[in-house]
Formats: sequence, structure tokens, C-alpha cells
Amino acid sequence: MDIETIRTFLKIVDTGSFVQASKSLHFTQAAISRRIKSLESYLGCKLFVRSKAGTTLTPAGKRFLRYATKMLQTLERARHEVGVAPSYKNSLTIGGRFGLWSDFLLIWLQRMNKDFPEMQIRAEIGFEENLMQDLIDGCLDIGIMYTPQNRPTLQVDWLLEEELILVTTNESHIQMPSPETYVHVDWGPEFLAQLNYCLPEYSSPQIIVGIAWLGLQHILSMGGSGFFPRRLVQNLIKQSRLFPVPSAPSFKLPAYVVYPSKPTNPMIHPALQALRQVATKTKL
Repeated sequence: MDIETIRTFLKIVDTGSFVQASKSLHFTQAAISRRIKSLESYLGCKLFVRSKAGTTLTPAGKRFLRYATKMLQTLERARHEVGVAPSYKNSLTIGGRFGLWSDFLLIWLQRMNKDFPEMQIRAEIGFEENLMQDLIDGCLDIGIMYTPQNRPTLQVDWLLEEELILVTTNESHIQMPSPETYVHVDWGPEFLAQLNYCLPEYSSPQIIVGIAWLGLQHILSMGGSGFFPRRLVQNLIKQSRLFPVPSAPSFKLPAYVVYPSKPTNPMIHPALQALRQVATKTKL
């Protein structure tokens, strides 16, 4: 079984016909049929039912469709991540939480682009679960996140500490905003536990978002309040678009860098060094 056979299978599913698939792929119907017959022989099951109305998947074909799609996606991703253009000597893939890219990882990216012009860098955004899995699978060289998991093959180092402060769009609410205006950003279980202990009235918000940017845009356009890293909101505070709430508690949110404990990519160490230097200079 090769990738072209998988492409043929998916094209038949997409067009609903062997005839249309052969026209789209510029192969004869006989060649298309041979590929599918070979695939069915390999899998030991029938994948399609052909009739005058077209082609439909068998129950086994429907089950295989999920795997075929993932196989093609994985191969395409590997081609982009592993393949390095001849003009570059090295490559590095880094992933981080959305909020960590603003005014932090973007600065690191600019620095790496300047210091290592011969290196190709792939930058990604993700949540902890996906970032950790990509690190385990070897799809990611470095991950920056708030709540990493310990894995035997990965090294987890403290990188920086955010300060989450409560801000509001209404200057008259700086004593303590109404819980009804509060937008909760999912900063992880530790933050939620601290919030429930210190501000139990905020424990049942109407709006819960997964990324800070979404929550920030919502309160800026609709009004409201929420906990955000001081680093992200300090300019908005200076512009009087947001107002800190002095009476509200603040919370610490550490961020970590995760990478293979035995790295094989020689660019990981200089990238880590640059990350730590940028983290030291970043005003949080």
C-alpha cells in the first residue's frame, strides 16, 4: 500500500465515482480499479459498493476512511516539517500557547530569524494536550506552555512567571466588578482552584473562553472584566481602555519550556538560550 493508493481511495470518496476519480487523477478506470483492488486485498475487506447511481462506502470502507484521512494528513505534515529547503542548513519547530506569542515568543522569533538566517523555523499555536503529544511524537522540538505534564523522555524547565490581574472596561467598577460581567479565561486547574477560593462569586461565569485573546476582544467590544497577564494588558491600561481593580487579588501563572531530554536537533540549545534571555528581559 502506497500513498497514491490512499489518494485514489479518498478521491473516489470525494467524487462518489470511479469514473470521476479517474478523470480527476488523469488515470484510466482500469488503473483506478487495480489500485482499489490491491488496497482491498491488503486490508482483507471490500471498501466500495458500485452501482449505476455511483459508488458508496461499505461499513469497512467508512471505518477505513478515518485512517486514510489521518495517514494523508500525517504524511503531508511530515513533508512540511521534515523537509528543509536547500537554502536552509537547519530547521526548528516550536509551539506555544496563543497568549505566550504576544510580546514574548514573537520577540524570540524575530531574534532567532536575525541571529540564524540559515535556519528554517516553523511556529505553531496549540494547547497543552496537543503540544505535549507533538513533543512526544517528535513533531515539535520545543513547547512553551502553562501546565505541562511530566514525561520520561521530556525535560520541563521553568521559564517565566506571569501575573494575572483583574481588569475591567468600566472605570466605575474598579472597586470590584459584578460577577455578571466577568469573562473567565481557562488558565488551568490551579488558577481555577485559587479563583474559587478567593472569589467564589466568580465561580459560575456566563462566558468561558479557552484563549486570552478571545476573552480580551469580547470585553473590549461588549464590556466586562477578566483576569489577564499584566504583560498583555499593560498598554491597554495606559490607553485607558482597561482599568485594573486594586482590591482584587492577583495570581501567579508560571510558564514552562518543554523539550526532549536527549535532543538530537543541534538548534534546540541555542533556541533555549535565546528563550531564557528574552524571558529575562520581558517585562511581566
